[in-house]
Amino acid sequence: MRVVLAVVALLLTGCGATTATREYNAADVMFLQMLIPLNRQGIEIVRLAAARPVPAELKELAAAIEVTQQTEIDDMRRWLRDWNQPETVSPQAHAGHGGMKMTAPDVVGALRTVPDSEFTRRFLDVLAGQQQGAVELARTENGPNGGVNAQARDLARRVIESRTAEVKQLLNTKT
Repeated sequence: MRVVLAVVALLLTGCGATTATREYNAADVMFLQMLIPLNRQGIEIVRLAAARPVPAELKELAAAIEVTQQTEIDDMRRWLRDWNQPETVSPQAHAGHGGMKMTAPDVVGALRTVPDSEFTRRFLDVLAGQQQGAVELARTENGPNGGVNAQARDLARRVIESRTAEVKQLLNTKT
């Protein structure tokens, strides 16, 4: 429970600054355009735990992830609007940057239909992989050829820290 609360506190730290500064580059735009659908998929995945028999701590973590990732989406959409940049582009548009870090749709679809007896184990695997994809994406934003926007770079830092903590918690969850 303490880990969940610590992760939520970490994720929400800095969320008060929702208007992005005007300084940005193509890497900032790419990061946001790729993280928005990744977060939407994360929300889709964590919502699957709500109606399933999973440990209470896992339900709490899933609920915290949903709130946090929706807040991030709202901020990112606002920043892209402020920059007059499109929210979405075709998945191939960023292929040169390592492509989308999305979990395959068939994996998410299979998770929907897995029997309750296997759900927790499969959910942990799918969510841990999905969250690790967000960490990899965030590292590109804060890398040597990354973004210049302070808010986007701070978001990337928070994604790296929080998603890494979530993956550790997921891997330590008893099934």
